[in-house]
Amino acid sequence: MERGLEGKRVAVLAGDDVDARELSEPRQALEAAGAIVQIVTPHAGTVRVQGGQGESVRADCTLADCHAGDFDALLLPGGAGAQTLASDPKAVQVVREFMIADKPVGAICEGASLLLAADAVAGRTVATMPELRTEVADAGGHWVDMPVQVDERLVTSRGPADLPHFTRAIVHEFGEQIEESMVDQVVEQSFPASDPPPGPTSIGGEGAAKGRGASAERAPDRDAADGRL
Repeated sequence: MERGLEGKRVAVLAGDDVDARELSEPRQALEAAGAIVQIVTPHAGTVRVQGGQGESVRADCTLADCHAGDFDALLLPGGAGAQTLASDPKAVQVVREFMIADKPVGAICEGASLLLAADAVAGRTVATMPELRTEVADAGGHWVDMPVQVDERLVTSRGPADLPHFTRAIVHEFGEQIEESMVDQVVEQSFPASDPPPGPTSIGGEGAAKGRGASAERAPDRDAADGRL
């Protein structure tokens, strides 16, 4: 089981015509790793699933009741529903709250539309569907043609063909990043603000995870972190 995910809450923003595979495959993988996955929709009840057999998915909570402080990570699947949500001020605000709180966020295919609407790609390297390449550049981001791209706590992917890469990445990265946040909190509680701990203030040092593609190697110094505790 992926460390860091057991009992952690992951919100999935889904509107009508959410992509069936881009919702179900990451959801199943996260749940298998011990996460509690909750579907967040604009309205109570169910939303239509795009690309399935006419099925729908039931909401666990609505956008009106969704706050970043209640969750540990956020997933943005694609489909026409993501593009619709990108014009919903409440959905955009929720995404912005997660990004400002520096919580793990994963977006695939049209899910990146919500990142763009939330002004969340400036200065970041992201992988999205090619149709969004110009929008990413106009928003100040750097677009890459990669199956999956990790930039700090943001995980992005091009589309359905890359689902195996994306699913593995979010399970691993969400687990790692949530665990790192917990370590950082313990360190902050152990040292007064006027007496910061020695060494880098974040696990792995400055920029440890920034701009990494699917084949990049994560190199946090966990032994050193444990030694500071």
